[in-house]
Amino acid sequence: MFDNQPYPHAGVQLNHTAVYASDCSLSAEFIAAILGLKVGAPFGPFLPVDLGNGVTLDYCEKRDEPIQAQHYAFLVPDKQFDAVIARLEAVEVTYYADPGHTDPGRVNDLFGGRGAYFDDPDGHNMEVMTRPYVRP
Repeated sequence: MFDNQPYPHAGVQLNHTAVYASDCSLSAEFIAAILGLKVGAPFGPFLPVDLGNGVTLDYCEKRDEPIQAQHYAFLVPDKQFDAVIARLEAVEVTYYADPGHTDPGRVNDLFGGRGAYFDDPDGHNMEVMTRPYVRP
């Protein structure tokens, strides 16, 4: 169906994604505080957190049905990783070395970097890492 149409691989970038939350202010403030960012001004029904690379997380309240947990991974500079872990510890949020949350209070060393997983207030599985995954 799309075989005859050119696909501009190099020009495609993620601009924003909606993150459902039972309390968008709480969830946006949480991730912004953990990552050392700021929550932006409301935009329609959304509360944005600008990640600094042209991408925003647009938090949107969803109270009429359960939140389906998603996974969001954030690449952070080496020099900021310890500060992220310290912020998690300061608010008593357990972090894990693995996505299944079986190795609490530890970080991993995947791909020569460091990484950790933690839940946000709605159970989204958040990941911070200092090196992107090496893909085949």
